[in-house]
Amino acid sequence: MDDLDDLHDMDHRIVSALRECGTDPRVAGAARALSWAGEHAALWLAAGLAGAAVDGGRRGAWLRGTALTAAAHLVSMGVKRIVRRPRPAHVEPLVRTAGRHSFPSSHATSAAAAAVAFGALGAHAVPPLAAAVCVSRLVAGVHYPSDVAAGAALGALTARLGARWMRGGARHD
Repeated sequence: MDDLDDLHDMDHRIVSALRECGTDPRVAGAARALSWAGEHAALWLAAGLAGAAVDGGRRGAWLRGTALTAAAHLVSMGVKRIVRRPRPAHVEPLVRTAGRHSFPSSHATSAAAAAVAFGALGAHAVPPLAAAVCVSRLVAGVHYPSDVAAGAALGALTARLGARWMRGGARHD
């Protein structure tokens, strides 16, 4: 149990330190904007649909990547309902949240899924933007680092598992 206590303590210390960064109004504004954009995977779903609209030759791959991103988000919401970990209560959040459960971060899940899926299609701006969304959840004080890490792993895994389907269908469009 000592290792879990250490992880819990480290989670608390890291979120406290990053939330402190949010006392800078510019950082707080960026964290709020990124959190808002990532709500319910909206940023990533819009990006995938935009990719499908402008890249007609790979429209099917973009749409399947968007479906993978949405599926990852839905899986994270299901896991969240099972685990039911409360959000950090020791810091004042910068943003309101859709729910009160923290693990895994659904923002991180959809961001990582989009980074893997859309990154494979050459959208090189998506991975750094996805990383910024993940960090924004810590700065906003609404997730622990382990929530974000688990969400990112879940999203990346979901997209990797669907990568063959995403690419394979693209050859037949």
